[in-house]
Amino acid sequence: MSVGRSKAKVFVETDTKTSFADVAGVDEAKAELQEIVAFLKDPASYGRLGGRVPKGVLLVGPPGTGKTLLARAVAGEANVPFFSINGSEFVEMFVGVGAARVRDLFEQAHQKAPCIIFIDELDALGRARGASPYGGGHDEKEQTLNQLLSELDGFDTRAGMVLLAATNRPEILDPALLRAGRFDRQVLVDRPDKIGRVQILRVHVKKIHMAADVDLETVAALTPGFTGADLANLVNEAALLATRRGAEAVTLVDFTAAMERIVAGLEKKNRLLNPHERAVVAHHEMGHTLVALSLPGTDTVHKVSIIPRGIGSLGYTIQRPTEDRYLMTRQELENKMAVLLGGRASETIVFGELSTGASDDLAKVTDIARSLVTRYGMTEELGLVVYEKSPRSFLGGEPQQMTYQERSYSEATAREIDAAVKAIVEAAFRRTVTLLREQRDILERGARLLLEHETLDEADLAQLLAKEPVVAG
Repeated sequence: MSVGRSKAKVFVETDTKTSFADVAGVDEAKAELQEIVAFLKDPASYGRLGGRVPKGVLLVGPPGTGKTLLARAVAGEANVPFFSINGSEFVEMFVGVGAARVRDLFEQAHQKAPCIIFIDELDALGRARGASPYGGGHDEKEQTLNQLLSELDGFDTRAGMVLLAATNRPEILDPALLRAGRFDRQVLVDRPDKIGRVQILRVHVKKIHMAADVDLETVAALTPGFTGADLANLVNEAALLATRRGAEAVTLVDFTAAMERIVAGLEKKNRLLNPHERAVVAHHEMGHTLVALSLPGTDTVHKVSIIPRGIGSLGYTIQRPTEDRYLMTRQELENKMAVLLGGRASETIVFGELSTGASDDLAKVTDIARSLVTRYGMTEELGLVVYEKSPRSFLGGEPQQMTYQERSYSEATAREIDAAVKAIVEAAFRRTVTLLREQRDILERGARLLLEHETLDEADLAQLLAKEPVVAG
């Protein structure tokens, strides 16, 4: 019976056409893995000072950042057999099969050394033992993990065997798996910065016919937070949009439309709003835009539109960061809150009534204000004390909303926190209302232009602020 045989796919150098030239935007991770490749090509000279290659290298990062692509590039560069298997392929319905497959995998690899073993989605196999005592045990998974741990302990790197693994959930892995001597090195494969995004786009645009005047720096600036997989999808969507309109080459307009489609959703031109609703949406979006244009240090407004998109969006304002940011001051956070409250403030000033259109904005504002108070220690009343831990989130995912969180402060402090959060939001709203009242005429003109043209770009907004007549962009 072949039930206990490993399902690993064995690639030799002729099968894997990927090289490090195909990997862009993750230079640090690439440099770490090039060291592994150098060792496998010439283990004798690499270990001349007594050093040894790391037993295991764990690639950690959000989904779509290129962990599997990096592993394939290592296989293509090293010219050694490459055993590739997914973590979920070890566990079967029969007891003991997972452990047998681990043994078989390492036996096969030992016979073909020097070689690389790659386990994708390691979290399917290496989840911490006893992590969910209330969900029922699963001895089969634990047996498989125990077998993997013992194989790693008996691993002889002098034979030229290297274990690569990838996961986007390192926080649930068993601590015994992560200790030195098993996975000696953890390599972070993070979301690319702007320079990395330009490099990744250069790799992907080779496959399409692109207009000569497209500036990839501009495209990269429009896509903060995009992973390598997102950028590959963006290039493909832009090519499809250009093909659909019968163009000869892909232009910047196609890239912008593809980005809007990915971020905001499909245009819903058949979702007809009544005239009053359209007016409310136009003033709401122009409120966001005007506040963003008025406050220093906020991201540049790239486009504002009242064309409905996706499931619930009746309009959208797209801002383009001028640079990658890793720290924010309290002033910048307050400016961000003001921009988010611009829509509700505009509705209040113009119509004197409230609508449900600002619900998502209010949720984001409340989250920022609560973080100011409970996590960043930015209020004098409550001091430099952290009252709430960061919401637990998997890499690249949304924070997990815990149904129960143990509180380490009193009811009196909880009341103070609620009062401080409310005061911060109210102060930001009053500031936003004052700002928009001072520019009421520009707000009204901008809303009329939006109702007339439906979409305004940077050039149109610059003319609006200069009080020049705007021609449809």
